[in-house]
Amino acid sequence: MERSRLVFSGSGGQGVITAAIILAKAAVLFEGKNAIQSQSYGAAARGGSTRSDVLISNSDILFPKVTQPNVLVSLTQESYTKFAPIIRPGGLLLVDKKYVAVEKKVDAKHIALPMFDTVMAEIGKPIVFNICMLGALIGITDLVSPDSILKVLETTIPKSFMEMNKKALDLGMEMGKAAR
Repeated sequence: MERSRLVFSGSGGQGVITAAIILAKAAVLFEGKNAIQSQSYGAAARGGSTRSDVLISNSDILFPKVTQPNVLVSLTQESYTKFAPIIRPGGLLLVDKKYVAVEKKVDAKHIALPMFDTVMAEIGKPIVFNICMLGALIGITDLVSPDSILKVLETTIPKSFMEMNKKALDLGMEMGKAAR
């Protein structure tokens, strides 16, 4: 991997920005890569649109904004509609089946997974939806190792939530690997 340009998008409260921060930290702290993460919020923190850019590279990063992502994650129809046109041709578009109806208007590999429904069926708490999505992304792309994500989680969340997050990460990884 020379350089990965990612855009995570969804609505406030889905944990999109938290997932992007976890990925960037994992790349820098435990994988020895360079990474930058930035974010923007819509008018409302909960329910408004959110976007987080992540650049991961083996070399220096000179510009901190993603203009044409090679990976786009969209967790709402609104974010899909807004950001799908900017994806790099041949890139990866990851969406949740429950919230996004994919239209083949862009030249990208489209992967729609039942991440939210799987989390609710297997764990019963939507709070780890973002970790499941992150697991799916890693299962598809191998951007960082799952162990690096778990190390970041161990320093970020209370111990009482680790098992639930690990299970969500594993569920996402399984879906992602199966969808490759």
